[in-house]
Amino acid sequence: MPLQTAILEKAANQARGLAIDAVHACQSGHLGLPLGCAEIGAVLFGNALSLNPDQPRWPNRDRFVLSAGHGSLFLYSWLHLSGFDLPIEQIAKFRALHSKTPGHPEFGETPGVEATTGPLGQGIGNAVGMAVAGKMAAARFNTPEHTIFDYHVVCLAGDGCMQEGVAMEAVAFAGHQKLDNLILIYDSNHVTLDAMADRTQSENTAMRFKAIEWDVQTVDGYDMPGFLKAFNRAKKAKSGKPQLIIAKTLIAKGIPEVQGTQKGHGEGGAKFSEAARAGLGLPADQHFYVSEDVSEYFLLHKRKLVRAARRWQRTFGAWREANPERAALLESSKEHPSAAHLLSKVPLFAPDVKLGGTRAAGRDVLQPLAAELPLLIGGSADLYGSTLNYIAADKDFDPTNRAGRNIRFGIREHGMAAIANGIAYDGVFRPSISTFLVFADYSRPAMRIAALAKLPVIYIYTHDSIGVGEDGPTHEPVETVSALRLIPNLHVIRPADPEETAGAFAAALERKDGPTLIALSRQAVPVLNEIPAHIRRAGVLKGAYVAVQETAPLSTILLSTGSELQLALAAAKELGAGARVVSVPSFEIFNQQSAEYRESILPASCRRRVAIEAGVTALWRESVGLDGAVVGIDRFGLSAPAPQVYQELGITTAALVAAARALGA
Repeated sequence: MPLQTAILEKAANQARGLAIDAVHACQSGHLGLPLGCAEIGAVLFGNALSLNPDQPRWPNRDRFVLSAGHGSLFLYSWLHLSGFDLPIEQIAKFRALHSKTPGHPEFGETPGVEATTGPLGQGIGNAVGMAVAGKMAAARFNTPEHTIFDYHVVCLAGDGCMQEGVAMEAVAFAGHQKLDNLILIYDSNHVTLDAMADRTQSENTAMRFKAIEWDVQTVDGYDMPGFLKAFNRAKKAKSGKPQLIIAKTLIAKGIPEVQGTQKGHGEGGAKFSEAARAGLGLPADQHFYVSEDVSEYFLLHKRKLVRAARRWQRTFGAWREANPERAALLESSKEHPSAAHLLSKVPLFAPDVKLGGTRAAGRDVLQPLAAELPLLIGGSADLYGSTLNYIAADKDFDPTNRAGRNIRFGIREHGMAAIANGIAYDGVFRPSISTFLVFADYSRPAMRIAALAKLPVIYIYTHDSIGVGEDGPTHEPVETVSALRLIPNLHVIRPADPEETAGAFAAALERKDGPTLIALSRQAVPVLNEIPAHIRRAGVLKGAYVAVQETAPLSTILLSTGSELQLALAAAKELGAGARVVSVPSFEIFNQQSAEYRESILPASCRRRVAIEAGVTALWRESVGLDGAVVGIDRFGLSAPAPQVYQELGITTAALVAAARALGA
């Protein structure tokens, strides 16, 4: 469509005015990017992006991700102008309680926001994930007769995003995977945040990206025809490479007192708002101003977008009629089968099975579940041989096989987790990823965002304790499980044996409203046959359950989780008929149960409680109470064979029995 430069220049200045007014009204926020990139926004939302404002989740829309989420008013202003359900009253309520315009964009809160962004660099990783999902969807659902997925993923990032390690992990992955449906726009304004960019960086960004297999163009961010030409070239590129557009801009353009300096990054320019508004040609007596001709332009543009989406809908209808099996598969992406149904697909383990830890049980549980859920995707940070989460019936996702279900992320834990979020945001595929549990610290920021954004990502993290043994304290995550349990809305499940592992996978796959981490052991664990298999499986779904019921008046409760549950079972035999053993695979799931259920498992009348876990003790204090005790490790581990490490650090049946007896009758 021809570019109507005059009206879009007017729209750019009015978008600047919306940002200035919103920041001035609440006395906080970031003006630099919304003002500096206004012309880019005008071209994208007024011409170049394929969207449907009436259906923000239209499946074949172009995805736009604002990685530099602090510039949220850029996105809010253009969503409003484009006709999304974001009225001007919401722009005026920027950063107000319960508004649709929070300080940083939040997925699910604002129509048109594709990802929760703000922590710098995360949005770049999310965009890479969306590009992966686009390639996967095209491979699975397009046919020679019907193309239903051919969208692009567009990401706007600044210097801060580009400096973050997570971004560089993700863009290296994207270059290697030849994700040519990805367009990254770099707002190159020579300012980071606290200082001019040359104080902290000196690399040649264009050469860096070319070296990792990206195509690169450099444009003037205010030359709208030039930017559109570069953008269209990126969309139509035949090189098979992701595309970088370096847009040279002036931070906070429109406020002469701060533009082009680090003072323009935040709200520093808001005090010059009236002079700036006058300079932009905005009426002095009308704040949050959008002219009739700008509104009319975007209304007409929206109608064109809606018509295009309707044409796609007709194509989709023909595709669905011609491909009922593919259509049913796509529809299944909206479903989360029940845990009971999923468990029915996983055979019971033989009572005498010998497995190399719950990670091996996870491997065996995963295979029938992957067969049942064709849109379940697996990935690993170069550790498939150790984490054992490879979907054996399928192959790798790569440029020669976009339908592959196994993603080799390389040793890029943070990028892997951010990319998985992008796949989850997209909504068609269910991502699961893996690494060693101790390296959750490398992926934690993206895991936190997954919990915040309620993304159903599954983390299959192995080597979960001091049972790692010879690898020593650098690889023994004594504090990691507890630290992860503190992230709101992240379910952490640490199963004790193969049947609990089956329950853990079913619980994770059933979940719709957030991520789940399954912590699996490297060292071998026994099959806990003294507990019926159906009790072990179902118990995980409740977070905690009675593993051994007392046969005399209740005198002692032993609590445990993971590979230490076997120690609690042995201790109960020594403590006598009044001892109850409670398996607690998931604190978070247990705390969501009814008060009646929790009381039935941990009756308040029994205050003689002892917990054991090969990790830090603090979080167990709530369960055992002031009168109870915890056998754990409030120190780092040791390098030695696992049985020796357990013995040396006092994680033993004898220590548990002694702690219980020390509490008295």
